[in-house]
Amino acid sequence: MGPARQTDRHDLERRVHVDLPRVRPEEMSTAQEVEPARDPRGGRDTETEFMLRNGGFWP
Repeated sequence: MGPARQTDRHDLERRVHVDLPRVRPEEMSTAQEVEPARDPRGGRDTETEFMLRNGGFWP
């Protein structure tokens, strides 16, 4: 390695140095508390209600 390449490498090592702790892969997940979504049908059986209202049970 020539003197110019050694100087470039030294400059790069000096600029890139970051003092951050290592993060293990197990710690790389995120979680957030959420409330469950509301029931879009409001607890009703919309299929049966539609059939009853529109006469779907004709003999």
